[in-house]
Order: sequence, then C-alpha cells, then structure tokens
Amino acid sequence: MRIQRLSKVYYSLTHWQDFRLKLFGEGILIGVFAGIIIVLFRYFIEQAEELRGGVYNYLQTGHLSMTVLLFLGLLGVAYILNWIIRFEPMSAGSGIPQVKGIILSLMKMNWLKVLVSKFIGGIIAIGAGLSLGREGPSIQLGGTIGQGLSRLLGRTKMEERYLITSGASAGLSAAFNAPLAGVIFSLEELHKNFSPAVLMSAVAAALTADVITQQFFGVNPVFKFNGLPILPVRYYGFIILLGIAMGLLGIVFNRMLIKTLNIYEKQKVLTGVGKVILPLMVAGVIGFILPEILGGGNNLVDELASKHFSLTFLCVLLISKFLFTMLSYGSGVPGGIFLPMLVIGALAGSVFTHIAIPIGVLDSYYSTTIIVLSMAAYFSAVVKAPITGSILIMEMTGSFDHMLSLIVVSMISYLVADIFKMKPIYEELLERSLSRKGKVPVNMASKKRVIIELVICIGSKLDGKQIKNIDWPLQCLLVSIKRGDVEIVPKGDTRVIAGDYLFVMANADQGKQLRDLAEECY
Repeated sequence: MRIQRLSKVYYSLTHWQDFRLKLFGEGILIGVFAGIIIVLFRYFIEQAEELRGGVYNYLQTGHLSMTVLLFLGLLGVAYILNWIIRFEPMSAGSGIPQVKGIILSLMKMNWLKVLVSKFIGGIIAIGAGLSLGREGPSIQLGGTIGQGLSRLLGRTKMEERYLITSGASAGLSAAFNAPLAGVIFSLEELHKNFSPAVLMSAVAAALTADVITQQFFGVNPVFKFNGLPILPVRYYGFIILLGIAMGLLGIVFNRMLIKTLNIYEKQKVLTGVGKVILPLMVAGVIGFILPEILGGGNNLVDELASKHFSLTFLCVLLISKFLFTMLSYGSGVPGGIFLPMLVIGALAGSVFTHIAIPIGVLDSYYSTTIIVLSMAAYFSAVVKAPITGSILIMEMTGSFDHMLSLIVVSMISYLVADIFKMKPIYEELLERSLSRKGKVPVNMASKKRVIIELVICIGSKLDGKQIKNIDWPLQCLLVSIKRGDVEIVPKGDTRVIAGDYLFVMANADQGKQLRDLAEECY
C-alpha cells in the first residue's frame, strides 16, 4: 500500500501538467459543494438572527413568563452545544487552526462528523447571540468538503492538502462574497505556498463558490458603504498613526484572547457545560440592554456608516464587543473571531475619528473611509496577513479605489505587531491546541512521511547551489524538481536556481525547517 501511494505521488510529479488540470477540475467540484453548504449555513444563521431580534423586540414590551422561558431556552442551547463539542471536539472554536493543523499533518479529523457538527453548532451558537462569526466555520466546512472529496476519490496525502486548501478558499469566498480574499488567505495563512498547483485549484474553488453564493444572496458586498471618498495623500501621515494604533490594539486582542482561554481552562468553578452556560446567560442579558453587540456584528458596521453615535456610546460598544467576544470564544463553542474582529476594528476606527475630527486632524467627510481602513489594519495586526486584510476589505466594501491606503495602513499595523514579536493568532491557537491535547507537540520529531513542496526565491542562499552541497535536514529525500513545465530528476551535481519548485519527502514536522532553508537569503 505504501509503495502504491508513493508511486501515485511520483506519477503526479512526473505528469505535472495533467496533475494541475486535475486539481483545477477538482477545485471546481469542491467549489460547487462548498458553495451550496455555506449558502445553507448563511441562510440558517440569518434566519436565526432574525428570529432572535424578533424575540427580544417582543420581550421588550414586558412579558416576564416569556423572559423566563427565553433563559431556559438558552440553558437548553448550552447543553446542546456542549454535547456537540463532546461528540466532535474538532468542531469547537473557529475551525481555522484545525484546518492549518490538518494541512500540516499535525491533526486528523473525521470530515463527515466535523461537517455535520460544525454546521449545526455554528448556526446554534451564532443564532443564540454569541459574539462569533460565520467565516471560521465556513473555512472549516470548506476544508472538510475538500478532504471528503479526496477520501472518496482515493487521492494521495499530497493532493489532499491541495484540496483542503481549495475547500478553505471556497469557504471564505462564500462566507463573505470575497473570492480573491479566499484565495490569498488560503495561500498566505494556511498553505504558506504560492505554487501554481495550489493557486489553480484554490482559484477554481473560490470563484465557483462565489458564483453559487451570488445566485442566492446577490452581488452586493457584505458591508453597505455608499460612495466611500478616497483619502487624499495629505492624510497619509494620519493613517500611519491609525496603523500604529490598530497594531497596538491588535496586540491587546491576541494577548487577551489567549489569556481568556487560559483562564477558562484553569478555573474550576465552571466546567463542562458551565463554560457554555456563562456566555449564553450573558447574551440573554445583553439582548435587553445592548443588542447591537450580539452575533457577528456586520449590521453594526453598516450602522456606524449611516448613523451618528456619541463618543461615549462608541466606547461602550467597543469595550462591550471586545469583552463579549473574549467570553464567547473562550467557551469553545463552534464559531469564529474573524467577523467580530473586523467589527472591533471598525468601532476602534470610529472612536479614532471622533477624537481626530474635533481637533482638526481629520475632515468628517472621510470618517467612513477611516472605519474601512481600521478594519483592514486591525485584521492585519491580529492575523498578520496584510495582503489578505487589504483585499478582503476591498471585496467586502465593494470599493477598489482605496488599494494604496489599505495596503499602507495594513503594512503599518503588521509591522507594529511584528516589532512586538506577536505570532499570528491562528498559529498561536494551533500551537496552544496541540500543546494542550498533548497529541503532536510542534517541536517533536514526527515519523510521518509527507511530500513537502518548496519554492526557491530570488536571493535564496540555495540559488545556484549543487544539490550535494546543500545542508539538507536528516532523513530528507529530494524527489523531483519542477523548472517551469520541465521535470528534472535530481542528481548530486544538479544546480538549484531561483524559481524552481522542489518536492522533498520528509517528516511531517520538518516543513518549517525546509521552508526556512529555501527562503534564507544572503
């Protein structure tokens, strides 16, 4: 069986053009199924949120017995969510760290169980009002579809990682009507590789999923900003300050999220279902006093652009949304931090404008533009993916005229987070999950053998070196070199040049070591 798997891998490498075309076709198939599943996921969440809003509006008129019934219902929801987590632990939380773990061969999942559990659990948790987003679950749902297709078709592990990445790309595309962001996020954050093979399949999946999503939800962007003015160059000093502020706030978000998870884990008062009951009871109370912060919060972002809020109320919204997001995600129920993170960034940007406008630093005409830039900057600081942040916000707002300012503010916030040596939040969550479960510590040598794809960058120390003179990690085998469309059988005196794709058989945990070797520059 092992020889057969290796022969399949070698066949794929020696028939690279056919392999890429096959991945492209499979990407379309993944996009179809992922699009349908996530359309249903979004639809049921929207229906649940409408029902929740109607219930709270009805109870505002004063129905004590029905209010008691509401909290009993939330208690029942807590038991259902706790059962789902126990039934399938891989359905807990965002889902993005789990997808990263599977692509890196550090985690395993039963794709069908996760698909069903995440679908139902995400609808219940977000619909009940917890400050969680649909994007993390959508990415994991897409990843499960990619893995499911791989398993059903009997694909190799190498090909399965491509298909999971494609599914994740389709998931984000369908969640936010953002196909470009779906592709870039999958490559920049999940696969960590911009090879033609993964690019073709990810693009095919993302575009297909977006077409299906638009058939049901239309072509309108997620955030409804009309006529966003372009920020003049004279304000670029201001957006540098904005990027610094969002970078620092992003650091606070990352540290507080990990601290909240640690507090939940260490405390002994609330265990099991108790950890789920707490945020749901808080959500029940918030529904009467501050319903704006319930759920993901994309409607709140629209209101920031169309309504006037006082500085005091904005600060209340910002602090409350931040703390409620920590409380909701810390409970471990299915749901992401992606959308709440963008909402917090928008609120922080709105607070920033309310301070800057009175002192004459900013014209009020550009206040909505600053909110948009703040979302991109905040995302870039937390996730440390500035390219994804810039493209995502462009697609979510439907405005492509702000590319320069988005990239500037995203890079500034990213640099601030990098200066403080902050890890990307999803990478930190993955490492924490692996360490806590004690399954496969990141730094422990793994005996699982995988094919790792590397690209030789311009300026790499490997550029121009003979294979025999490269200091390869132990137990690695260079299987093939792709130079354009030409496949080269590696020999000791073969020279590696910039632009080559190397396919190396190695232990699963040696991927980072090999990528560092390929990317190290003079």
